[in-house]
Amino acid sequence: MHGPKLNESIEGMKKFYYLETCNTCRKIMKDLNLHEMELREIKSTPINEVELDRLASKVGSYEALFSRRARKFRDLGLHEKSLTEDDFRHYILLDYTFLKRPVLEIEQKVLAGNSKSIVDSMKLLG
Repeated sequence: MHGPKLNESIEGMKKFYYLETCNTCRKIMKDLNLHEMELREIKSTPINEVELDRLASKVGSYEALFSRRARKFRDLGLHEKSLTEDDFRHYILLDYTFLKRPVLEIEQKVLAGNSKSIVDSMKLLG
């Protein structure tokens, strides 16, 4: 797995990755305390390799950050394939819609998705 660059500061890191056009993301943003947090809109500023590698190292896998709900998941026939970690990484970098959203990163913790349990955990962290 690719890791964060050595000179990259992780301590004090607070980022919220979201999609502006996603109603669920906007609702979650209203419910969370996002003060003093960097907000990152993933369509206008797609996630880069360093960020993705850092998030995956914190959450444990690229698959945990991968959205199977993306329209292109079926369009590309990915639902019929057995994807590897390298595949998940590749597709997330290829198209922002493959990043599960929202993603909350606070120091060493990363939470991705919009299930009730994830959002409840985001409220506790944020």
